[in-house]
Amino acid sequence: MTKEFDKKSLEKLKHLLEENHNWPDEFVFKFIVPFTSVDLLSAILSPTPVQKKASRTGKYVSVTCKKMVASSEEVLAIYEEVSKIKGIISL
Repeated sequence: MTKEFDKKSLEKLKHLLEENHNWPDEFVFKFIVPFTSVDLLSAILSPTPVQKKASRTGKYVSVTCKKMVASSEEVLAIYEEVSKIKGIISL
């Protein structure tokens, strides 16, 4: 989700989320982010703690966050917010 989604893609993702989750539910977010942006990503996902694992070279960090969310709209809002971070890769 490094690029902004078009409306059709967002609707498809929302539909998949609705089919596979009973809200509220715990959702696992996974990202790869440049080392310099880890604190920004952590701030967006707070107060939920995140697990971090640095790449071999230390340039990137894998971030995993299990966050309780109220709805598919909240999941999409988080993805939209983190997509503003330069160099982020959503998994």
